[in-house]
Amino acid sequence: MIKVKRTVEIRRGRQGRRRKERGVERPQGRLPRVSRLMALAIKFEGLINDGVIADRSEVARLAHVTQPRMTQIMNLLNLAPDIQEQLLFLPRVTNGRDPVHEKMLRPIAAELSWKEQRQNWATIKLKAGITPRPAP
Repeated sequence: MIKVKRTVEIRRGRQGRRRKERGVERPQGRLPRVSRLMALAIKFEGLINDGVIADRSEVARLAHVTQPRMTQIMNLLNLAPDIQEQLLFLPRVTNGRDPVHEKMLRPIAAELSWKEQRQNWATIKLKAGITPRPAP
């Protein structure tokens, strides 16, 4: 399991409103949706393995999504570990649409061979013109 720790300074301003301290810089852009879905799949798998949640059906109910959608998200776990890591560290999107989305990854996740998965992933990365950001 990957844990990320960040320090954020939040102070109470006038009228009790929270505000970010000016000395702390905020990263530009947003995380791609597929990165967040990959992180959720890893988190949900951990909750199921630890016995906190019974099964994927319960996860789907708690997350307010259909069981087929939860299966699509959890199928990201069928990807080769290095592809999963690259998905988690995709570069932030500063404008426009995400270059990679979950639907593009479905045929790759269905492939049993990690070697084939890596070849297909390399093709998608080349078409999308992405290079993953370095892991912290």
